[in-house]
Amino acid sequence: MLQPAKILILTYGSRGDVEPFIALACGLTARGHTVTISSAEKYGDWVKSFGLTFEPLSNDTIDLMTTPDGIAALEGASGFLKRIAAGARLAKKSGGLNDGLNRDAWRAAQAVQPDLIVFHPKVMAAPHIAEALNVPAVMGLLQPMIVPTSEFPVAGMPSLPIPGYNKLGYSLVKLSYSAFRKSVNVLRTEILKLPGIRRRNEVLFPRGALPIKTLHAISSWVIPRPKDWPDEAIMSGYWNLKSDETYEPPASLQSFLESGPSPVYIGFGSMTVEDPKALQEVLVEALRKANVRGVLSTGWAGFDALESDDILSISDVPHEWLFPKMAAVVHHGGMGTTAQGFRAGVPCVLCPFFGDQPYWAQKSVALGVGAPSVPRKALTADKLASSIHLAVNDAVLKKNAHDLALHLQSEDGVRIAVAEIETSLAKVVER
Repeated sequence: MLQPAKILILTYGSRGDVEPFIALACGLTARGHTVTISSAEKYGDWVKSFGLTFEPLSNDTIDLMTTPDGIAALEGASGFLKRIAAGARLAKKSGGLNDGLNRDAWRAAQAVQPDLIVFHPKVMAAPHIAEALNVPAVMGLLQPMIVPTSEFPVAGMPSLPIPGYNKLGYSLVKLSYSAFRKSVNVLRTEILKLPGIRRRNEVLFPRGALPIKTLHAISSWVIPRPKDWPDEAIMSGYWNLKSDETYEPPASLQSFLESGPSPVYIGFGSMTVEDPKALQEVLVEALRKANVRGVLSTGWAGFDALESDDILSISDVPHEWLFPKMAAVVHHGGMGTTAQGFRAGVPCVLCPFFGDQPYWAQKSVALGVGAPSVPRKALTADKLASSIHLAVNDAVLKKNAHDLALHLQSEDGVRIAVAEIETSLAKVVER
């Protein structure tokens, strides 16, 4: 029988980059392992509320996203040239911050002395720390963006019928990581006392590390596992947090849900916007033009609080509890929110801002569970109202959403991921 192990999980980004790893940590803990999550300090209380140990990383890089440049870079309505200029300024600022993040990750690893490291690819220090400690590393992926395949393009790139195009996208992703080679080599040579890396592929897959397994927290019902993936690339299924059976909603929300037909949820999670008031007015108008009631999540967008007969503002309410009670869900297309929307069994409308969000928007339509998406840069009350009306009333969308949810609810992605991690641990014991 496998002995309990000390496992360090390193993840960074928005709440959607952290929540699946909390679910994984809970699954590992249930198997007797001692698990520490290391992420941005702002998530400490949330992580600890699950009885998990927490090691903080700096908030600085995340805080950049709430600056004017961060908002401009994220929001599709900012205009292409403005977003490019903002992105360039952010890149200059992020270099030093990434060095600090690497040092924070090493400090966390020293505190834990793990037997295995699970990491989000945003924490590029992780595989190098694993090499220095001579322990296995497992990459947790929330999007299909790292392991190349000829079957579909990298998340975020359009589908084009060009020979070799699909694999080219994955090469471009690896090329983008080469920008961090200098920072990684500072960590390796000055702190970890390892030789520097020379190839861009070694930013995430250093040659001196043990073989790195890639666990994709995605369902094969949403993206079938490519036939040309290597054996160490796993499609486990979504890593979903167990529902809190003791959760009680705010009285205002419970009353609103009971006072009329099922409403439509609108929320953009960790997306920030330049003019929250203007966007909120568009969303409210869209709900009223679609003749539906609405639940509007304030999120990071900073919307004003609203409470009327047909619209209610909310803050943090578990999506797993809320979404099945909606007539449809409208959101930005973050991977975590998308997964919860699919599991809820109700149609969706995605309003992607940037990154992989257009990919999930396209996927929702291709699966037959999403009405036409309305990208943030093209968002108007009329367009959104039209898609909401279709999502709420189309019988085919409703049936498809229901059927997909049944498939997803029958999966246990955490169980599969835990088994794969334990296999990696067992191989180390056998050495």
